[in-house]
Amino acid sequence: MSRGKHKPTITTERWRFFVEGKVQGVGFRQGCCRRAMDLGLSGWVRNLPDGRVEVQAEGTPMALSELRLWCERGPADARVSQVRPSQLPITGADWFEIRS
Repeated sequence: MSRGKHKPTITTERWRFFVEGKVQGVGFRQGCCRRAMDLGLSGWVRNLPDGRVEVQAEGTPMALSELRLWCERGPADARVSQVRPSQLPITGADWFEIRS
């Protein structure tokens, strides 16, 4: 019996993070976008009218976990009080952007 070589399957997930605390006006979106791109994630980040930041990101579970850790700290001037995650359907996007 011969066995063919197979490629390992790469799992992709999409997560939403609602980030609470002092997270607007401190460079959070720019830093998040840079970190997400460094991790090879796609998605977007935006400020919400209630003072939170919403992040939607898609990629490997490990990269998403790293982004969540970054969101829990944020940039130097941020004061993150909570990150609320939820899983979403995959969209297949291949870029990361800052939304208004």
